[in-house]
Amino acid sequence: MGLFSNIPTDPPIEVFHLTELFNQDANPLKVNLGIGVYQDENGRTLTLPVVRSVEQQMAQDLTLTKNYLKGTGLDAFCTACLKLVLGEQSPAIVENRACSIQSLSGTGAIRIGLDFLYRNGFRTAYVSSPTWGNHDSILQTVGFEVRKYRYWNKDKLTLDIDGLIADLEAAPKKSVILLHACAHNPTGCDPSREQWIRISDTCKSRELVPFFDMAYQGFSSGDLDQDAWAIRYFAHEAKHELFVAQSFAKNFSLYNERIGHLVGVFESRDIIPKFRTQMATIIRRNYSNPPAHGAYIVATILNNPTLYGEWKNNVRAMYERIHSMRQLFYNKLKQLGTPGTWEHIIQQTGMFAYTGLNPRQCQVLIQQHHIYIMSDGRINVCAITQRNADEVAQKFYEVITTISDDPKL
Repeated sequence: MGLFSNIPTDPPIEVFHLTELFNQDANPLKVNLGIGVYQDENGRTLTLPVVRSVEQQMAQDLTLTKNYLKGTGLDAFCTACLKLVLGEQSPAIVENRACSIQSLSGTGAIRIGLDFLYRNGFRTAYVSSPTWGNHDSILQTVGFEVRKYRYWNKDKLTLDIDGLIADLEAAPKKSVILLHACAHNPTGCDPSREQWIRISDTCKSRELVPFFDMAYQGFSSGDLDQDAWAIRYFAHEAKHELFVAQSFAKNFSLYNERIGHLVGVFESRDIIPKFRTQMATIIRRNYSNPPAHGAYIVATILNNPTLYGEWKNNVRAMYERIHSMRQLFYNKLKQLGTPGTWEHIIQQTGMFAYTGLNPRQCQVLIQQHHIYIMSDGRINVCAITQRNADEVAQKFYEVITTISDDPKL
């Protein structure tokens, strides 16, 4: 018997397991609606033109080396990213009450931010029901007690704002509240501005800590500033102390570069140097230093007005394709006379649509129709194309009309 003979096998991670099954499927009509990566009309995830251009420039720049970055990241990257999140005229930036720390994409930003909060006495955290599948596991690994706040009303297929507010009002003081800044994953359902103000007021009165996860800036509305509205309201109008974890996997299409950052906004500028020292310690114990390649790409683009304008056009183009595929899928379902209401598909925003299909229907889509979909019914809208939209809608129609939405039947 070896030392590790009796170790248990963990269950597969659903979204990656779906991709493995998809890759093994020889059916020419297969469609992968699972994994959250942007795809073009041909089903490809391409490097953005502006990113390719910058990489070509970098390859010729002999001043760039492979030396370590400091633990908290590339300064030119962090400074530009802070403005992208909080705005060029942010009072928090002007008053030196905010800073950015480079991270291993959004996941890494969440982890180091939660590590900071836990080591400073915060123990309870709330996530939306439902939320991104990794939120719970990261919180639990850090040591937080994880609780849920109501979010999705599955009967009305919309936001349960009253349930959300009630749960936040019942939360203990100093609870960390994980919020999706825009393009909520998995539901695609975001609060209105009036609802965000209610959420902010409740967090303020209950002394809760807002922690925004922003993986899709630009994908919700096509406008970078509009998609950051909630964060800026909380930081500037309501004057919260807060955190933001941002990923550039999606809107820069830098999935495998693992580039993102953590923003901290505090009441006093005196906290910033203390925060930086703690983050340097946390990062040193986790991965020591962040990678440089993605940071140089993002910094170069954000700090060059011409390249920044080109990137915004790239983001807008991705948004418009996602939006058009959302409308196309809705139209196809309606043309088929698919039972139920499907307005939620076009009311939701961002990369995902929360279809309302149950696990049995999703399983049949995978096993019988080669349509790979998450068990909660979430689909990646941009995996729908002009060529496969009819087939996908037809298979949805078939499972909806032949398989009951009542799991007991």
